Parts: sequence; C-alpha cells; structure tokens
Amino acid sequence: MDYLNHPFPSKRHTVFAKKGMVATSQPLAAQAGLEILKRGGNAIDAAIATAAALTVLEPTSNGIGGDAFALVWVKGELHGLNASGPSPELLTADKVKAQGYDIMPKLGLTPITVPGAPAAWAELSKKFGRLSLAETLKPAIAYAEEGFPLTPILGKYWSRAYNAYKKLEGSEFSHWFETFAPNGRPPEIGEIWSSKGHAETLKAIARTDARDFYEGELAQKVEEFMIEHGGFLRKSDLASYQVEWVKPISTNYRGYDVWEIPPNGQGMVALMALNIFEELEEPKWQNADTYHQQIEAMKLAFTDGQAFITEQKEMPISVERLLSKDYASIRANEIHEKAIDPKPYELPKGGTVYLATADDEGNMVSFIQSNYMGFGSGIVIPGTGISLQNRGADFSLDENHPNYLKPGKRTFHTIIPGFLTKDGDAVGPFGVMGGYMQPQGHFQVVSNTIDYLLNPQAALDLPRWQWVGGKRVHVEAEFPNYLVQALQRKGHEIEVLPDGGSFGRGQIIWRNAQTGVLAGGTESRTDGIVAAW
Repeated sequence: MDYLNHPFPSKRHTVFAKKGMVATSQPLAAQAGLEILKRGGNAIDAAIATAAALTVLEPTSNGIGGDAFALVWVKGELHGLNASGPSPELLTADKVKAQGYDIMPKLGLTPITVPGAPAAWAELSKKFGRLSLAETLKPAIAYAEEGFPLTPILGKYWSRAYNAYKKLEGSEFSHWFETFAPNGRPPEIGEIWSSKGHAETLKAIARTDARDFYEGELAQKVEEFMIEHGGFLRKSDLASYQVEWVKPISTNYRGYDVWEIPPNGQGMVALMALNIFEELEEPKWQNADTYHQQIEAMKLAFTDGQAFITEQKEMPISVERLLSKDYASIRANEIHEKAIDPKPYELPKGGTVYLATADDEGNMVSFIQSNYMGFGSGIVIPGTGISLQNRGADFSLDENHPNYLKPGKRTFHTIIPGFLTKDGDAVGPFGVMGGYMQPQGHFQVVSNTIDYLLNPQAALDLPRWQWVGGKRVHVEAEFPNYLVQALQRKGHEIEVLPDGGSFGRGQIIWRNAQTGVLAGGTESRTDGIVAAW
C-alpha cells in the first residue's frame, strides 16, 4: 500500500473549539499538547509539551540540539523569546578557511552552534507555565521510550535524509545511523521507531530544568565528542548560554498588526514585503497583476533582508528604517509591469517544525523549532538522541558582510513565529515553516486572510508561490495554469513543481475576541492535525 499516493482530491475544514487547541505537523505531537491542556496546563505548557514531543516524533525537521523562537500572548500582552544560540567561542572564519572552505559547510562539526531549544522550554515553563517542566515532557519521554509508527511525510523525508547521509565520510557521522537507522536502513512508513537515549536525555532535561544539558553530564558528553572529532563546541559555550526576551516588531497591514521576532531572525522580511505590497494597487482575487506585485515586493524585501539582517548591533541599517512606510514607498516605486532581477543569491532549503496553541483563558503561543536543514548537521551525540543543528551554515566568510562569522555571534536565522492582532486584541498565532520559504509563507497567509477573508484552512490550502532568486519563481502543481502563463508574459521564469514539500508547512489558530471560540487550520502538505477540546 502506498501511503503517499493520493489519486483523489481531499479537503479539510476549519476546526472549532472553546477550551483549547493545538495545531502542528504531527498528529501525536498535537495530541501530546492537548493532553497537557486536559491535565490542567495552559497554552504555554501545551506548547512546551508539543515542542518536546516533536523532537521525537518529527526528527527530520528538529531536535533537542536545535534552536527555537516564540511569541507568547498572555494577559493582553505579546512577549517575544529568542532562543537561538551563538557560534562557539573557538570557531573563527580563519579556522573555517584553514579547513579548505570558501563558504560555510552545511554538514558536519563546523556549522554546529549552541542549541537553544531546551533552554526555551525551561524559560517558558518558568515564566508562564502552570505545570512543571517534568510534567510537560512526560508525553515526549513516553514516545521516545515506547516508540511510535512513522507517518507518511515523516517517512518520506527520513528516507531522503538517509540516502543523502550515506554519501558522507567520517566516523563522526556514524552515530546518526546508529540512532536513526538502527537496522541498517531508515524506518518505513507505519514502522515503529524508538530512541531510549532520547528518552534519557529528556528525563535529564526535565529533572534539572534543562541545566544538565548546559552544565551537567549531557554538556560533558557533547564536549568530549567534539574534542574527539575535532569540533569547536565546548561545555563552556553551553554553560554561558542564556535565552533572550525581546520586544516583538510589527507593521500595520490594512488595519491588522502583524508581529514577528526582531533580528537576528528573518521575520522582518515578511513585514517589509507587506509594507511594499500595501503601497501598490488594491489586490484582486486570482489576478496575475496582484501575484506579480506580490512576487516583486517579496524579491525586494528578501534582497534587503539577506544583505542587512544579522545580530541587530551589527546591522548597517536600523530595523526602524527597514520597516518605515517611506522606505516601503521607495522600494514599491521600483516595481513595474515586468519582472525585475535583483541581486541574486542562493536560497537553501530548510527543515523546521511550527506549532500554535491556545487555551480558554486567552493565552496563545506561536512557537517554532528547528535543526535547520532536515536532521541538521548529521552529528548525533552517542547514546543521547541529541541531533545537533547546522545553523552556522548561514554565516558568511566575507569579512565585509554583516553576517560575517565571529566567535559567540548569532547568525541570520530563518525560523520565525508569527502573530496577528487587531485594535489591541489577539487574533492569534500563525506560522509557515520551511527555510527561506517562511517569510514568503507568512506574507501569503496574511494576505489570504486579510485581503481575501479566507478561513484558516483555506488560507493555508491556497496554492503557493516561492521566489528562489533572480526572476525564478516556483509554483505548486495546483497553481492555475492561466496565472502561470500570465506571469511568464511579465518576465517571470516560472517552474511548476510536482511536489509541494518545498512550499512550507503552516498552522493557524484564530480567536474570536467576543466569544472566545477558537478556529484552527492545519497544513494539508504534511501529516498534521488540529487537536481541539
């Protein structure tokens, strides 16, 4: 039986509930969050439980060794959490170049940065949670110990990663195969996989509020592995790490405030694109001129984002300037009838998980977590289930670039949670994971919701486009052919992709401010569900 074969169109409807809701890309993870809500936890506890469960249930996109960001709505206020980790103190551009690289490598020991995800769980639990971290991690621990059957999209990307990692040379990669291909092959769709080491690591994190990961035995294991194989990350890097509470940034788009995490993340690219697009003609439904203007606005925003975004203190232009309406107007004036060709750059693909939670008290969380490119660096610490991210791959080795690699620096970051408010009230969390697709997905989902009044499920289901550089644009197979041809006449180089996997995976929860009723949509391009109560 082919679990990836869908010969007939299927559809989902918006899910409604009152007491609580969790939306994410893996059904068991969504139910883990809902279980915590039913045990008396709030939306923050549910987000932590779901995020931890996803490290077990969707390791193709995230892990204990990854980063996280969150937007948290509590008591009428939006809080931002940046849990991205810096480069190791021993890692310098000169050392990378001495290894023979002109650009940062994507896999192996070199692009590993300090993981922030465990610290994010502990900090969210401490600041806003109702239950203990030990309680919220119980579902994840159970799935790691007892195992679970692989879902279809998970199995697809697991197999793809296995085939890619088979080509890698070096003993440092052997533990990835021991953990994720224990029988000499990737587990198949529907087959049970478990990780006792992963369970023990989660227990240590739960028992110590994550300090064991940063200061204890787990940190020591990371350092010993790095020293043995010539890596740069050390226990001192882990011990000195602290998450950062940040003031979210926003722009007003047609009466709604759209919120993102400030740099070093790329969320402001979505805000810049919305500002530019708002300067242009009123959008029209399924209209080639509107799609053309959206694509051009995104091109300009991305070109500037890629050129300027890094740690805020090292950006050559202020966030306020890039989000100003007059800056948007200047850039909008560059958009004409034909596609333009901004400075091109390569857009790597990514692997990330996104989740949204809400409870009956009005608390809501937009949370995103990632190992960056699929499983990440390909490095797993033996016996722990800790798969380390490769976030450092985005650093530049050009000393004139704002994102130039320095010790202890956080790189340009792709993962971005989103949140929508109107007139000071929460509308709700939203997000679209997927590397450099993320701000493009945010832009399209916000436009679908505000400009066309699409319900949460329809806003996610609408066929997507993705600008990939120059005049090149990818569109999904379901994207209307008449629009493809019209955009080609405007100078866009359109490629229709048969697989929708590169167009991101999103989740939405909207809350009715008058009734408290929650309305959720989940991504039809993956295995996810909306778990509701």
